[in-house]
Amino acid sequence: MRLTFAIVRIAVVAVALWVATKVVPGIGISGSSTGLLIAELVGVAAIFVVVEEILKPVIKTLGCLLYALTLGLIGLVVNALLLLLVGWLAERLGLPFVVDGFWAAFWGAIVVAVVSAVLHLLIPNRLDAR
Repeated sequence: MRLTFAIVRIAVVAVALWVATKVVPGIGISGSSTGLLIAELVGVAAIFVVVEEILKPVIKTLGCLLYALTLGLIGLVVNALLLLLVGWLAERLGLPFVVDGFWAAFWGAIVVAVVSAVLHLLIPNRLDAR
């Protein structure tokens, strides 16, 4: 059952990243065909999910005081930095995903969060146990 949740999460993040590439200037992905574009988005989404699963709990634990002092607004900066890291890792792995700077990552992280939240609301709970 855990594999189903991972697949759903990667699919949701892939769609959210695709929306971010369409809405946010400075975030892009290039694929020569629709199938290749989907495969690249899934690859970047898998990187995103792994990075978020590994680093976010550590960052939240170590930065607990900052989260409290800024009423959680530091989370926007953390998400932007994680998206920049995902862009860097994707580039190193040969995936054509580009994040041009902090502000593109900042707005992209907001778009990814909002689209992911909306999609998770639409997915039945039996498929999406977050």
